[in-house]
Amino acid sequence: MKTLKKISLVLVIGATTYGFTTYKNDFFEIAKHIEIFTNLYKEINMNYVDEVSPSKLMTSAIRGMLKDLDPYTVYWDEQQIQNARIKNSGRYTGIGATIEANKTDVLLKNITKGSVADKAGLRIGDKIIKIGDINVSEYAEDAGELLKGSPNSEITLQIERNTEPKTIVLKRSTITKKAVPFYKLLNKNTGYIVLSKFARTASGEVIEALQKLKKQGANQLILDLRNNPGGLLSEAVNVSNIFLEKGTIITFTKSAIEDYNETYTTQNKAIDTQIPLAILINEKSASASEIVAGSLQDLDRGVIIGSRSYGKGLVQRPKQLNYGTQAKITISRYFTPSGRCIQALDYKSGESVRKTKENYREFKTRNGRSVFDAGGIKPDIEISIEKENALLKALQKKNMIFNFSVNFRYEHENLDMNTIDVDDGVFEEFESYISKNNFEFESETDKKVKELITSAEKENYLRSLEPSLNNLRKQIRKQKSDLFYEQEETIKQRITEHLLRQLGYDEAVYTYYTEKGEVIKEAMATLNNQKKYKTLLGFE
Repeated sequence: MKTLKKISLVLVIGATTYGFTTYKNDFFEIAKHIEIFTNLYKEINMNYVDEVSPSKLMTSAIRGMLKDLDPYTVYWDEQQIQNARIKNSGRYTGIGATIEANKTDVLLKNITKGSVADKAGLRIGDKIIKIGDINVSEYAEDAGELLKGSPNSEITLQIERNTEPKTIVLKRSTITKKAVPFYKLLNKNTGYIVLSKFARTASGEVIEALQKLKKQGANQLILDLRNNPGGLLSEAVNVSNIFLEKGTIITFTKSAIEDYNETYTTQNKAIDTQIPLAILINEKSASASEIVAGSLQDLDRGVIIGSRSYGKGLVQRPKQLNYGTQAKITISRYFTPSGRCIQALDYKSGESVRKTKENYREFKTRNGRSVFDAGGIKPDIEISIEKENALLKALQKKNMIFNFSVNFRYEHENLDMNTIDVDDGVFEEFESYISKNNFEFESETDKKVKELITSAEKENYLRSLEPSLNNLRKQIRKQKSDLFYEQEETIKQRITEHLLRQLGYDEAVYTYYTEKGEVIKEAMATLNNQKKYKTLLGFE
């Protein structure tokens, strides 16, 4: 009891201090509600009919509170903090596989070439059902954490491959994931660099790749930021600095707290401020990727090609809490050099609302070109195959394309990655596959119709509305069918990428992009046409 009173007193004092430091008049409300919460927490732990875990109860309460904010303001325990450090460093101890932890298994989504997972014979699509003596289905936490451990420690995995069980024994090792997993000279004078994440080594790896490509004859460059989710802000500035002079503003932040307002400028001498540059982005290019693409676009330093980026313009800062825990809190919004914030969503009471074109504001690049805020980075050249509608996103979220590709590979064991052809016949097989697996896509209109039916039932209107509702359902089904066929070429490309990755790792996918990718073809055509390139950037 005394301990609980002390906790309550400390919380009240902490809340009061917080109130003064933020110059707000709500410190009494903060203190009052923390005291109420502390008492409720005590009463539940002492009196609830069933046994409760104090730590789990508190974690749920914290996450419930944060749910009303944006999805980037989160609470991290010690393990999550360590995972974040590993992610930013690019080094971790494990088996060398990208995984998806589910309730019944751990699905292998990708395998790093030459890793212990690769050498042990694990395949993309394998399902780990037991790790050591622990059944994944019985493990309440993130089962993926069980794959981590000290270097050279042995681990036994029971897997399911194409419904067949297998046991594999391997040793964990230190895995280094490169920020630049692929680069290549195309057509004797075009350098191509893939930047997959903004870890601490990102700018250094880009510089190294660029210098090697220039020695091979590159005098123009394609920087591929597609599917890059972001990372360290400092590395976004450093990567931009490769192509922009020292002292150039890359981004600035604005916050409710003046001390958090910062301007980020390049700190080093540029590597090459003249090389013609094309930057590739898509809907999975976010955060630091958008800072690089946005700054290079605003300063007319390169042509942006692909599809509109994700639209994450919020900045988080870690705040240390007690007992090794941490909160990552959204403290400000970042802006590109022209003054635009590319944040695409507003968050109100935990709900996300996408900003519409009517709310976009116009800004000007250095050369006077029009660019707009609030909806991610819009490319200078848009490529339709990179766009994803809501139905395609649902297919990917439910692993329909991934699972089909894995099954297709097992059904065609002699598949050659050099002759893969995902034609109309394969697309029809995929259509049949999602039908057999009862794929359902609930659109926003579907949700509204359900609400209408519920209201109609309550008010006894349903019978009279039934003919109109049947017609509406028919129209919705047709619209969904149109959405599916609208993405036919994109779906074929996604299937091709998954098959190539299974047969030849990420390297095979990147090679495919350079040889047959529509986006890279457009980038090369633009760079090779200097009149078009300069016109797009407003120089002519």
